Amino acid sequence: MSGLLAAATSASDKRIAFRRGLTSGSIQRLPGAFNPLVAKLIQEIGFEGVYVSGAVVSADLALPDIGLTTLTEVAERGRQIARVTDLPVLIDADTGFGEPMSAARTVTVLEDAGIAGCHLEDQVNPKRCGHLDGKAVVPTAEMVRRLRAAVSARRDPTFVICARTDAAGINGIDDAIERAKAYADAGADLIFTEALHTEAEFEKFRAAVDIPLLANMTEFGKSDLISAKTLEDIGFNAVIYPVTTLRLAMYAAEQGLREIHAQGTQSGLLEKMQHRSRLYELLEYERYNEFDSGIFNFRIEESGS
Repeated sequence: MSGLLAAATSASDKRIAFRRGLTSGSIQRLPGAFNPLVAKLIQEIGFEGVYVSGAVVSADLALPDIGLTTLTEVAERGRQIARVTDLPVLIDADTGFGEPMSAARTVTVLEDAGIAGCHLEDQVNPKRCGHLDGKAVVPTAEMVRRLRAAVSARRDPTFVICARTDAAGINGIDDAIERAKAYADAGADLIFTEALHTEAEFEKFRAAVDIPLLANMTEFGKSDLISAKTLEDIGFNAVIYPVTTLRLAMYAAEQGLREIHAQGTQSGLLEKMQHRSRLYELLEYERYNEFDSGIFNFRIEESGS
């Protein structure tokens, strides 16, 4: 019953798959999963990876995305999600939850959680959502120290360390490009530049930086919503949709709760709900039943001795 209680693919193989995907020429699409069940759905539908957003972990705890969550909380959510999917999981590790030594510890904890990679950002700690105004970035040299600490702590060389820069919205795209080059030199495997606005800006960034690049297609933010095919044509290697599934779920939950409050029944909502049979299919109830029968359907034979 391989892959029933946990994914059959090892953490190392997921990391190798992620690295291969980043250099395949085909864009790696990583929708955000706000829980493990959504991660199973992402895999079933055929995406290349799963993303765990720090903003979503915060929101799930009814907290704003301003650096209030801890490494323990984020890593545990990542562990729960990575456990159930054969896809590589990329996780948002904010600023590394402290000074460079904390960033180093963060990498080891995330490796142990079965994560395929993480991104560390160059914001001042504590950070804030990348699509909010009022952000501040640390000097390039400080972020380089943060990255070098993370890279040096890595025990599995296939674990992907992504460097995120928020400088474009603060100091301009040219500063973000220079930072990206310095971060690549410091050992980053992947660069994530936050809050670019237009296709032209994505093209400018691609032309200037020669390691894999990740795009953030979050809704209601500063970036135009560019299709995965267009990003692939520009030369981007990965794209995340960090909050999409949470926004979809919360919108549906709010509309349903308002109808129950107004009508006194959910009977008019049934067509908008996932059916019990579909949930059971996603949870693989039938395989669990087979496993249970195989374990407990036996007799102890009397022996002659």
